[in-house]
Amino acid sequence: MNYAPIDWADERLGIAKFTRKSLNKIFPDHWSFMLGEIAMYSFFILLGTGVFLTLFFVPSSADTVYHGSYAPLNGHVVSQAYASTLDLSFNVRAGLVMRQMHHWAANVFVAAIVVHLLRVFFTGAFRKPREINWLVGSLLLMMAILEGFLGYSLPDDLISGTGIRIAYSITLSVPVVGSYLASFLFGGQFPGNSIIPRFYTIHILLIPALMAGLLGAHLAIMWHQKHTQYKGKGRTENNVVGIAMWPAYALQAGGFFFLTAAVLAALGGLVQINPIWMYGQYIPYKVSYAVQPDWYMGWLDGALRLFPSWEITGFGHMIPTIFFPAVLLPGVTFGLLMAWPWIERHFTKDYEVHNLLDNPRDNAWRTSIGVGVMAFYMVLFFASSTDVLANAFSLSLNFVLWAFRVLIFVIPPVAAYVAYKLAQEARSASTAGKPRKAMVVFRSSEGEYSTEESDPRHELELKRIALHGDAPMPLPEEAKLHGDAEDGAPLKKGEDFAFIRSSAAAVIAEEIGERPSHGSGVYQVPRGTPGAGGGLFSPHGLKVPKERKGSEEEK
Repeated sequence: MNYAPIDWADERLGIAKFTRKSLNKIFPDHWSFMLGEIAMYSFFILLGTGVFLTLFFVPSSADTVYHGSYAPLNGHVVSQAYASTLDLSFNVRAGLVMRQMHHWAANVFVAAIVVHLLRVFFTGAFRKPREINWLVGSLLLMMAILEGFLGYSLPDDLISGTGIRIAYSITLSVPVVGSYLASFLFGGQFPGNSIIPRFYTIHILLIPALMAGLLGAHLAIMWHQKHTQYKGKGRTENNVVGIAMWPAYALQAGGFFFLTAAVLAALGGLVQINPIWMYGQYIPYKVSYAVQPDWYMGWLDGALRLFPSWEITGFGHMIPTIFFPAVLLPGVTFGLLMAWPWIERHFTKDYEVHNLLDNPRDNAWRTSIGVGVMAFYMVLFFASSTDVLANAFSLSLNFVLWAFRVLIFVIPPVAAYVAYKLAQEARSASTAGKPRKAMVVFRSSEGEYSTEESDPRHELELKRIALHGDAPMPLPEEAKLHGDAEDGAPLKKGEDFAFIRSSAAAVIAEEIGERPSHGSGVYQVPRGTPGAGGGLFSPHGLKVPKERKGSEEEK
């Protein structure tokens, strides 16, 4: 293989050392860390499908007569945005799949961010030194919700037009400056002809650029600060135990990306979402029954429905009802969300650096607050369907509305109290979080019976030996990993990690020789991990073991 281009780039940019260090970086191996990756992969799918959709969508509110494949609307006057969306769905090859895949990816993207944020909150991953990344993630959630709203407003159908009209009213409700903001954003009175092109520009240029920057900053900060990890054997505040970036984590992450893309493609092709041809062109004086936005806007819709008709007048200005649930509530929500690391620190007086995560049961107060807040917004979410519930259960709409107004004050404190008690009970249990040991029954030669606890892993090993005979000899690298060196001497105290390199890597290293940067190039394997192998970028031989100097470094 010709390494001249690589050497040329390394001499000018010094990339070999950074690349080798990056490929050897250790990432904790836990399923909950994949939640953030689902959001990132969905964002990539959104970018790809979005580029496809921009090739066919016409962002214009100008009227046109529809003549297309959807017969029920033939001859009707519709906007060019609505007509182009219909043509994209019915006349463009794979257009409907791409459009629905884009919509599903948006829903999954916001959902993954929310679940990832909940994981970070309940495990305390926002504490020092990761407060900045918490702010970045909170801003990314706000941008994702706004971007989703702008996206499903573009087709100019009856449901999206109703959402835009609500957004216009919310903008007008801002005291003092509301009318100026509405005129600047909408280009005059609603509906006008400027809002679709303006929303389109913001949707495909401004917000995606901000989100890409926030995502890049989020990853860069995480890379610099190292990843958090759950408490466990061999894990400390000063190290990271897991798998190396190359090849294990890279292949795992690549496979997970294609799995995410496959699921979104299956949803786009098999599960219908937002069939705008069933709603028709937006007409300002018409409102459809059972109009609900995408799920991430449900809590805001529910708040608008539940808040009573209170208006405040003072200093010559009136604050309308819509301001409190649609402007004040989101402002308080995201303000408290971003300030939470400092709020908790104020009460706990905890100024220490935390790289090990909490179990939710270990911090009952934080868990109870999180569950109570979740319950509050879940009630608001279900309140967005008051009309559907009233019709489905043949109830009075007024009864359903007042039932939710009562539940919004009852369910959150009850949920918080139950979560607090459960966390305390789980923490006090001596076996909480530990695998249950098997009870083995013994019978003596005199016929007496007795029981004894046994390690389940030991029992499985005994069963395997009983089925297959004597235990097989360990592989050489596995024996070295566990401290059985060639001379039989065990590892010394403090030697927690072994350096292993596979035979394939050794052959390649001998063939290509050392690289100019002279780095170690071997990734570190946690003690007790069988079948470990080295990377292709390791120019040195087998090292077992390596003495650790000073404080523990990231592994």
